[in-house]
Amino acid sequence: MIRNSVGLHVPEPCSRPGETPDFSHIEVPPAGSMPRPAVDAHAAGMRDFAYGLIRVLDDEGRCQGEWDPQLSSDVLIKGLRAMMLTRAYDARMVRVQRQGKTSFYMKSTGEEAVAVAATMALERGDMCFPTYRQQGILVARGWPLVDMMNQVYSNSHDRLKGRQMPVFYSSREAGFFSISGNLGTQYSQAVGWAMAAAADGNRRISAAWIGEGATAEGDFHYALTFASVYQAPCILNVVNNQWAISSYSGIAGGENTTFAARGLGFGIPALRVDGNDFLAVYAVTAWAAERARSGGGPTFIELFTYRAEGHSTSDDPTRYRPATEAAAWPLGDPIERLKQHLVVHGHWSDAQHEALQRDLEDEVKAAGKLSESYGTLKEGDRLPAATMFDDVYRDLPPHLIAQRAQSGVLA
Repeated sequence: MIRNSVGLHVPEPCSRPGETPDFSHIEVPPAGSMPRPAVDAHAAGMRDFAYGLIRVLDDEGRCQGEWDPQLSSDVLIKGLRAMMLTRAYDARMVRVQRQGKTSFYMKSTGEEAVAVAATMALERGDMCFPTYRQQGILVARGWPLVDMMNQVYSNSHDRLKGRQMPVFYSSREAGFFSISGNLGTQYSQAVGWAMAAAADGNRRISAAWIGEGATAEGDFHYALTFASVYQAPCILNVVNNQWAISSYSGIAGGENTTFAARGLGFGIPALRVDGNDFLAVYAVTAWAAERARSGGGPTFIELFTYRAEGHSTSDDPTRYRPATEAAAWPLGDPIERLKQHLVVHGHWSDAQHEALQRDLEDEVKAAGKLSESYGTLKEGDRLPAATMFDDVYRDLPPHLIAQRAQSGVLA
């Protein structure tokens, strides 16, 4: 009798709720072990960069290797402050969501360097196309917390007039493209924007972020094709935080290869970086930005990190992974690692860190009080219903004029 030995493989994480977290399969190379290639390196010679892991900070908080960006202490403290402010902002917004003041929120705990370090390595005029866990971009660019909170509350001062889900920010002035709930769309938008900038002879570049789960979307592949063919000046980031809501990264193809390796198949230089190492993220982004601005085309970056908390306030991660898994993550916490680096070199202290933490919490609290005075989900003024007919068409078409008349809203 002939037996059919063909089977279906379904990727499974190494540990589930109630089990001991297991990250033994993750290879963490020594900091500084990866060389820094020439900025005009060809994708064909960058296999090791897509399969390795670029790290700058060692376990003692010291810089190692060629990727050290040699940033001043002032720049590093600015980065530390932006990451800490992002985390303090997140903490408050989750509290107010639990109080019923807003319907939904998404934290970026453990991923602050992904947004903050990359943004600081870009120029202010560069356009960012984020997903919903890069609020650190706005914080790093000094955008007012009150404006961000107004959007989360959809209150009377919300510039988006309640038309976006909470945390789906948008700011032309801050170079922060409107967030879309459809996964992967920002990749195509970022490549198209970069192509237009290049056609105009503009030195501005674009940068986009998606999660590893969204690499299974069609937009991901369309964008890489166009970026490669037209050598668009853009940086395409994949934030591999191990989980796409409750789906393990292996479901998206991360079990047998790296996500960075996908860039090589399109002829795009690809780098895999320790996403919890502020200096490494900064250095890799700066390399990619220099490449794009000098006519070298796109760069594909996998930011290897971990989503320390739930996907959103609607998610309970203990239902699908061990409750202690975040603490076991081998690459640590981005804020603590940058703090350690500054302390080791005598630029920072525990007392300064604690004082800054208190100051930032007070700053967030003050911003929260002001924003809540404009209204929350359940209280305060609302934008007039008439605004639903605004800002879509330059000249309102007849069918909407008719609907507005039927609604009783005055022209």
